[in-house]
Amino acid sequence: MKRFADLYRELDQSTATSDKRAALIAYFRDAPPADAAWALWLLSGGKLSRIANTRELHEWIVAESGLPSWLVEESHGHVGDLAETLALLLDDPDEAAPERTLSQWIELHLLPVANQAPELRHAAVVEGWRTLPTDQRLLFNKLLTGALRVGVSQRLVQQALAELSGLDIALIAQRMLGAWTPTPQFLEDLLSAGVLESDRRQPYPFFLASPLEVEPDALGPVDDWLLEWKWDGIRLQLIRREREIALWSRGEERLDGRFPEIEAAATRLPDDAVIDGELLGWREGDRPLPFTALQTRIQRRKPGAKTLSDTPARVLAYDLLELHGEDLRERPLHERRALLDELLSRFDSRVIVASPRVEARDWSEAAILRESARERGVEGLMLKRLDSPYRTGRRRGDWWKWKIDPLTIDAVLLYAQPGSGRRSTLFTDYTFGLWDGDALVPVAKAYSGLSDEEILTLDRWIRANTIERFGPVRAVTPQHVFELGFEAVNVSTRHKSGIAVRFPRILRWRHDKPAPEADRLDTLRALAR
Repeated sequence: MKRFADLYRELDQSTATSDKRAALIAYFRDAPPADAAWALWLLSGGKLSRIANTRELHEWIVAESGLPSWLVEESHGHVGDLAETLALLLDDPDEAAPERTLSQWIELHLLPVANQAPELRHAAVVEGWRTLPTDQRLLFNKLLTGALRVGVSQRLVQQALAELSGLDIALIAQRMLGAWTPTPQFLEDLLSAGVLESDRRQPYPFFLASPLEVEPDALGPVDDWLLEWKWDGIRLQLIRREREIALWSRGEERLDGRFPEIEAAATRLPDDAVIDGELLGWREGDRPLPFTALQTRIQRRKPGAKTLSDTPARVLAYDLLELHGEDLRERPLHERRALLDELLSRFDSRVIVASPRVEARDWSEAAILRESARERGVEGLMLKRLDSPYRTGRRRGDWWKWKIDPLTIDAVLLYAQPGSGRRSTLFTDYTFGLWDGDALVPVAKAYSGLSDEEILTLDRWIRANTIERFGPVRAVTPQHVFELGFEAVNVSTRHKSGIAVRFPRILRWRHDKPAPEADRLDTLRALAR
């Protein structure tokens, strides 16, 4: 545990990416394989089965520390992070206990009591508190709360492993896609230079577009680019390999059984292939269904006849990554797209079709077409350099998303709660409302868009103007107005307001506008699809 606690502290205290990468390389080079596998899993976002809930941890720390409950609660409110609070409220042990590795603590101590009787879980937690020094106790508590955030991206971890092993980072990323078990064997396979059988079952890492932040004229002639609509669906790879069909979402989840019409159509593809595209709800016509309609499909692992009828699905294919077992990603886009078009031309299907090209003679005409995006039920244009390979992750320069300007509303701040990680001591997650008659109705949550100075100012105001508390959430005096931007508005029965907004974010703090002049719910309803 000490070795991983030292790594955690080094990563947490470092601000230089190169220093973090060097620390990761050193750890994975020297750590025992079982520990390294668990560390990789945790740093990649893995969380242990719940050992204790917040109420239990509060009760147990009160009993163990001898402190009154109110003082523990106030300490948590001041520190912000529960794991850190629990670590600080106890003294270090008088004598050092026998050293246990990270894998021993997890496999022999925590996992056996997960979801067991409270007394068993309590005994396991208290043993960790009583035997571990502060740094290791903090890490132990992070495992309990599932809050192991340390400013390290999965790509940075993959870069460290690629440098350590000499493998291409794209292969490391591909082998880490989907669910995997943190074992020494997995780590050995991950860093193996050979071709593994499991490599054939995995999707490829997705290539992601970056927001276009310059005028498109700066990109050169429009003829050098493939223009497509930016669809508002679920990015996925459709895989057919040796008669096996798989649908992988960008979120690294297999969608088996949820879209049987897509899987059935894929069995009729004339050749084995890996297709990159967008999954959309789509009835007959020229525009997709709102994203909220597609969400009803995602939630059903085995959709019934009514669901299939109400929300038929379609894949709009825009890239071909593999054909006949050959990896095509290094070929230029215009070749991959030609092969995709040829493949689909030999395939009669209404549910797997090519994403249409958007034809424009110059960037001015492209801009005019972009302005019609919202009427078409899309978010703007995708710009893809015709000679680009299919890269890994968000690599700038070859693929851009040129989105339409957001819809906006002026909304009133209603609730706030602490953020996570480095923002756990500040109120940075906000809920906003609009007027419906004389009442304010919540319509959106947002946590990005303010400067650090604005966050600090608003945090002080929230603490001084709290009118009610609901656990970590504070209701505040409805005084401040913020301009929010969002991509679309859809009718939703899951929300009190009856609508759902897509990708809300804060555009600015409207110091010039009093709360009574904020927008009304009817304004938002008029925009809903």
